[in-house]
Amino acid sequence: MNTLSYKTVSLNQDAAANAKEWVIIDATDQVVGRLCSKVAKLLRGKYKPCFTPHMDCGDNVIIINAKKVVFTGKKETDKVYTRYTGYPGGQRFNTPAELRKKNDGVERIIRHAVKGMLPKGPLGRSLLNNLKVYEGTEHPHEAQKPKVIDINQYK
Repeated sequence: MNTLSYKTVSLNQDAAANAKEWVIIDATDQVVGRLCSKVAKLLRGKYKPCFTPHMDCGDNVIIINAKKVVFTGKKETDKVYTRYTGYPGGQRFNTPAELRKKNDGVERIIRHAVKGMLPKGPLGRSLLNNLKVYEGTEHPHEAQKPKVIDINQYK
């Protein structure tokens, strides 16, 4: 048997950088968890045939119309996000309905969901920098020539 015929190919940093693309996702009427799981896979590069687990070979993702994402059931009012200021008694609680009223609230909702679906450690933190979230349709990334994709076609 030829042992060279079934070796796993692992990308190097240069090849991974060349495989990166910019994509736009319209989040209108998308469920938060389902949208974010697909975005996390795009950021990671799992939909590509050249996926390498220890490298950043995923795409740069731009989410537009983020304020139009929805939660299923009563999560809009019942789900609670917890954060800690670092001081005694500094635990703060917010619901998605309260966060939507803040300037960057919707971005924080989506980033929190995607962050939980990425690997923990330096790789996950660097992958999260490839995510750009905008509440409206305008974004400053036209120079990168992003392509619009339909997120519903991915599993």
